[in-house]
Amino acid sequence: MGNDTDRGQRTCPPAIPTPFRPSRSSRILTHPLVLTLLLVPAAASAQDTPADLVDPFVGTLADFGQLTPAAVAPFGMVQLGPDTSPANHAGYDHAATTLLGFSHTRGVGVGCGGAGGDLMIALRYAGSDVPRDAAPAQVDKTSERARAGTYSVRYDGGILAETTATRGGGVLRFTVPRAGTLDLRIDPRRSYAKRLSANWARLDSDDLRADLVAGTVCDQGAYRLHTASRIRVNGRLVHRRLSVGAGDLATLRLVARAGDRIEIRTGLSSVDGGGAALTRDTELGDRPFATIAAATRSDWNRVLGRVVPTGPRDRRALFYTSLYRVMQTPVAIDDPDGRHRDKTGRIAVSPKGRTRYASWSLWDNYRTQMPLLALIQPDRSADIAASLVALYAGGKPQWSTRDEPFLTVRTEHAGIALLDMHRKGIAFDTDAALAGMVADSATLKRGTPDEQIEAAYDDWAAAELARDLGRTDLAARFTAKALSYRPMWRSVFQSPGADGDVVKARGLYQGTLWQYRWAPVFDLGWITKTVGRARLLGELQTFFGQGLFNMTNEPDIHVPWMFAALGEPRPTADLVRTILTRPIAHPYTNSGKLAVPFVGRSFALAPQGFANGMDDDAGGMTAWYVFAALGLYPLVPGEPWYVPTTPAFERVRLDLGKGRVLLIRRDGPADGVVQRVTLDGRALSTTRIDHADLMRGGTLVVTTQAPRSQNVPQLQDSRARVAVDGMLHPR
Repeated sequence: MGNDTDRGQRTCPPAIPTPFRPSRSSRILTHPLVLTLLLVPAAASAQDTPADLVDPFVGTLADFGQLTPAAVAPFGMVQLGPDTSPANHAGYDHAATTLLGFSHTRGVGVGCGGAGGDLMIALRYAGSDVPRDAAPAQVDKTSERARAGTYSVRYDGGILAETTATRGGGVLRFTVPRAGTLDLRIDPRRSYAKRLSANWARLDSDDLRADLVAGTVCDQGAYRLHTASRIRVNGRLVHRRLSVGAGDLATLRLVARAGDRIEIRTGLSSVDGGGAALTRDTELGDRPFATIAAATRSDWNRVLGRVVPTGPRDRRALFYTSLYRVMQTPVAIDDPDGRHRDKTGRIAVSPKGRTRYASWSLWDNYRTQMPLLALIQPDRSADIAASLVALYAGGKPQWSTRDEPFLTVRTEHAGIALLDMHRKGIAFDTDAALAGMVADSATLKRGTPDEQIEAAYDDWAAAELARDLGRTDLAARFTAKALSYRPMWRSVFQSPGADGDVVKARGLYQGTLWQYRWAPVFDLGWITKTVGRARLLGELQTFFGQGLFNMTNEPDIHVPWMFAALGEPRPTADLVRTILTRPIAHPYTNSGKLAVPFVGRSFALAPQGFANGMDDDAGGMTAWYVFAALGLYPLVPGEPWYVPTTPAFERVRLDLGKGRVLLIRRDGPADGVVQRVTLDGRALSTTRIDHADLMRGGTLVVTTQAPRSQNVPQLQDSRARVAVDGMLHPR
């Protein structure tokens, strides 16, 4: 979604065609493969851990999320999973029945043709009936399983493939069903984007090394990666040299007995082959596969278990599956010795106890995912903030450089994310951040109306950080620069014309004038005063009532909360609950408006887990879901407060770290409207809750009343009904 190639050519076609398209109905797809029982264990709900409830197959069908069931650790570089044919941008399609192999990296729900697919490994029986360049293998879909940190499948008549991962290491294990000769093939040139170079540094099966360079998402830059693999059969090294053929394909021919296990352990590094070998030997070593998988599962339980909702199992499963996606980016890139490469390709070393992060998609997730990490992962967010500050050193491009340490999409609005974290008490070098943000302002595009709004938001963030640091002259200068967008907003957005509902009208990026109209959330007070509160509420009604809202992309996903921010909680509660639980009409794509809207769930516990064409965008959308389920939303990233609405769960326990615990409790019906908010008995505002109040811990009680209570004005009821009806059935 936020990841098309450039401002002139906004939409990248799918890299690989999908096998079928779902009908435009309100029902979840009923293809037999979608209904396959995947991985959720049959244990009683009381015994389920957060990791047990994660379903990595959600969002892996066609263009419904662009996700993968690959094995991954929290914030890990390695995403070791299957490459199918056909495939989505992450190398896999749940409906595909043929397998190409298994690769170690991919972007998480991003656009264009994706990125990653590094070091693809395949094992096939050799022989005259299966040539070395064999067609893709048939997959036994009934055998396919995935959990947090593991994936497995049987293919090609019974070969069992299993994967697990650590932060920088991956284990791929094959168990063969019958005796025979097999070819283990390792392809260093496989990539979802452009493969720029691939070189074998060593061909020894005991320490196989490759140096890789590939394009990032949309080929706007490049990343460099080093790999070090070790091949074992039944736990023993084989002491062989691989042969290299056309396309740098490395092959090892093996003679196996029934039940033999062939295992490839690989480490990744942004630094060099030695770093990759150190990662492999430190993170994987000689530990059994099951031990590594159990440790990664424990890591997932630790990070996911900081948020504990109470409610039906399927609702908790969708919640944890969403949180699982949130916690996959950015990725920790330090080798075990602390080394990493920076954006210029230079080697750096993280101070002891600190971690360097990379793999950014900030245009997509600065609105939701970054604020969510600041709330539930504040200690990690300090390292993320320091990593963002480092991007500004020497000038920060808005997309990737040619020397990225790992695949990255884009870094717009890093300054907004930094201001948000600073105001939420997360410590980093604010002086360096401000200097970088000020320098960055001169490089921002300001041609189209949306570019002017987005640049204004960045300038506002620089002004606010300067004000926080006592730099009053700089704050005044950048405030004036930020607010200079206002005449344009009044002429273009205050009364959208005939092209107001045209995607990409006037050069807009993946949206309409109506959708970008609400983007200056940092200046909501001025917009409200300019338009008038009553008229603005009416225009919000028009926006939803006429089906102008787009839940499949980020520019307007905050708008349901604007009602509550303006003192009208009922429409927000109804809109958010509808988006969370019901099929709605989705009329928009990144490039245009559909003649017949797709109707379906925005979030669902199924391979078709998102709306058609809706990417997760590196946790941008799944973080929206998590916030909505909590009943909180960061309407203005950069301002340390949340708009409350009715929580989806009766209670949620949040471990905020350092012994602080926040319990969110809903007192009243799930379809009710917020009437009162208290924290440990102290009344809070029903329109905004300060981050600092939440971070002290305690019990936050959100009292709701039934929607037709006499305490709810009929005007609100009418507005809510019109808004939701328009979203369900656009006019």
